[in-house]
Amino acid sequence: MIELGHFAAFLALGAALAQGWFGLRGQRDLAGQMALVSCATMAIGFATIIVAFARSDFSVALVANHSHTLKPFLYKIAGTWGNHEGSMALWCLVTTAFGAAGAWLMRTDRPLFEARALGVQGLIGVGALVYLLFASSPFTRLDVPPLQGASLNPLLQDPALAIHPPLLYLGYVGYSFVFALAAAGLIEGRIDQTWAKVARGWSMAAFVPLTIGIMLGSYWAYYELGWGGWWFWDPVENASFMPWLIGAALLHSVIVTEKRGSFAAWTALLAVLAFCFSILGAFLVRSGILTSVHAFAVDPMRGSFLLAGLCIYGGAALVLFAFRAPSITGGAAWALKSREGALMANNIVVIVATLTVLLGTLFPLMAEAAGWQMSVGEPYFNLTFAPIMTLALIMLPVVQAWSWGHAEGRGWVQWAAAFAGIMAVVGVFGFGVWDLRTGAVIGIAVGIWLIAGAGIELWRRAKTPGRLFRLPLRVWGMSLAHAGIGIFMFGAVIETTERFERTLALSTGESAEVAGWTVTLNSVRSIEGPNWYADEAALVATRGDEEAMLSPQKRFYPAARMPTTETAIHKTPSGDLYAALGDFRRTETGQVWTFRVYFNPLIDLIYIGVILISLGAAMTMIPRRRRA
Repeated sequence: MIELGHFAAFLALGAALAQGWFGLRGQRDLAGQMALVSCATMAIGFATIIVAFARSDFSVALVANHSHTLKPFLYKIAGTWGNHEGSMALWCLVTTAFGAAGAWLMRTDRPLFEARALGVQGLIGVGALVYLLFASSPFTRLDVPPLQGASLNPLLQDPALAIHPPLLYLGYVGYSFVFALAAAGLIEGRIDQTWAKVARGWSMAAFVPLTIGIMLGSYWAYYELGWGGWWFWDPVENASFMPWLIGAALLHSVIVTEKRGSFAAWTALLAVLAFCFSILGAFLVRSGILTSVHAFAVDPMRGSFLLAGLCIYGGAALVLFAFRAPSITGGAAWALKSREGALMANNIVVIVATLTVLLGTLFPLMAEAAGWQMSVGEPYFNLTFAPIMTLALIMLPVVQAWSWGHAEGRGWVQWAAAFAGIMAVVGVFGFGVWDLRTGAVIGIAVGIWLIAGAGIELWRRAKTPGRLFRLPLRVWGMSLAHAGIGIFMFGAVIETTERFERTLALSTGESAEVAGWTVTLNSVRSIEGPNWYADEAALVATRGDEEAMLSPQKRFYPAARMPTTETAIHKTPSGDLYAALGDFRRTETGQVWTFRVYFNPLIDLIYIGVILISLGAAMTMIPRRRRA
């Protein structure tokens, strides 16, 4: 069966080549048919890999290296994409699927534009499939198959990590189709309102799964790695965060192009950059140059192929942009003091914030290449990224409220006075009553500002209470997403600045105090799972009349010869009590176990905010009903 999959993948490559050829020649129907064939044959190829994992076919090298007969069935399936070769097969499947979806759904009454977009997407598929088949083949057989496999990395044997990569790839590869639309528009010399309407939908189709994928990765790291926090500025986390930032800027820019016809060249450039940052993220994760629990350990040779792909596709698009952008004009005139001006300012601030993340991610690599040893961590990002993004978020309500074309100056004064008032009230309570840090006070004020701005925008558009619930879903989605950012700000700044952490050393029966909780170690016992064994502690945490049982574990996976930490989390309305089991030492009185115990205040607001952002963005994709 795996040979059938290998053959199907080569058929997908041939169909993608034909799709690129017919598309760039302007033959829309043939390009669309080849896109469907490429997707169907790649789906067959990927299905054979899944079957090999499900059957524990250890004659396939990929299965032997990343699966085991004792592994639960869910993680056998997830093992298909929990490695470099399998995840690249998934990448190719998603790439061809976006081409097929474009062939099926794209209707612009501009067949030449559609054909070229499908052609560019076909060429992107060719690059991905060539890399899969000739540099990272998942179809390799072993001459002498082992009796048991090496098993999947135990850290990846988790439900959140089972669905995290597919969602992330939907986002990454989704921007490849936006890139294809931009390239087709630049070839044609028309980045207009029709183009923007199509690009907005596909941009949103990439943005929503990428947002959810990043959230799942963050939540997995929070409860699985035992570090106690929700974001660590890990280089691989940054690799997915940078395309998200560019994608957010693209969404706001494409709205201007769709509504007013302005920002045409700028929007096309953002579409190109979103895809380039996606490929850069893939290169950072898979090249072996980064050390991270998220990264695939891959040899630099294969990483160089990804870097070459980034240079070829990204370089060609940027050269095309340089030649065609000066001829792209049109759209209504706009002033700096207008909604367009505020959106452009917001875009520039977000781009600068993205560049600070890029610098913080790549600078240690550049320093190492020069012979220096240097690390860039949380303090750098707190001093650079946080203030810049705070400025962008402060501008959001103004962007919503200002008029197109030209806005009255007094409107800016009113908004500035409103924000100053919120800062003053929050400052009085934050410093005088709650004894919060400066960062928390600013974050709370910005969160209130964003939520209030979203509510005011809904009220302003409704004008009367009876019309509020008849507003288009697109308006509700925008306001819900912006309010979600405000709720996220609440949780992020309070959890980061007010987190309580303590390391405990307890023997059986001993207690310690943590953030108002009394934590007592009842016992530590040995338990066994389907493919692991563990030490499990029984902690009792009490606070007044409230009592919680916490059971953190220290697991060991014999097949992978790797330990993992399984944290225990007790959720309360005010935050999470979080415990991770460490090592033990023997003393004269017996065994003493170490624990890392945290209290993370209001951390659930972070994930609630991200869910609202995703839901709001998804609501804007629902087409407006036509009225007679």
